[in-house]
Amino acid sequence: MDRFLAGVERRAYQMARVSTGDPDAALDIVQDAMYRLVKSYQHKSADDWPPLFYRILNNAITDWHRQRSRGWKVFDRWFGADDTVDPVNTAPAPVSLQPERQVQTNESLQQLETALQELPPRQQQAFMLRCWEGLSTRDTATAMGCSEGTVKTLYSRALHRLREQLEHPDA
Repeated sequence: MDRFLAGVERRAYQMARVSTGDPDAALDIVQDAMYRLVKSYQHKSADDWPPLFYRILNNAITDWHRQRSRGWKVFDRWFGADDTVDPVNTAPAPVSLQPERQVQTNESLQQLETALQELPPRQQQAFMLRCWEGLSTRDTATAMGCSEGTVKTLYSRALHRLREQLEHPDA
């Protein structure tokens, strides 16, 4: 279980951060999802962990969005000011031998992240689970709690919108 969690931690954080736009909330969401997986599903087969984890993660992200839409932002202003260092963000990155290429890659990733944040949450989830995590259509459907056909539709629409946004950013 520890190896699985270590393997998905960074990607799960990226998913939550892109979806919420809040690094602190993303870290809390990922930690909560990991805790829930260990607490409730550690006895399951290792093959079952990825769809279960992403289901828990997606539900936590959805809950976060629901809370925000209900006006809970006021509580964060008073009680959520935590200036702790994020270990995922401060981990050393691989050294690049070509700085120009690294700058171009960083700009491309920033454009992709911005485009992802503009997608509806369900399309965002489908894209990240299928593309970033490499889950099958079936596992993505399990993680999202929907049919495989819905996953295919959401993923296709996400790809179409991302292509449009990245090819024509000013449109």
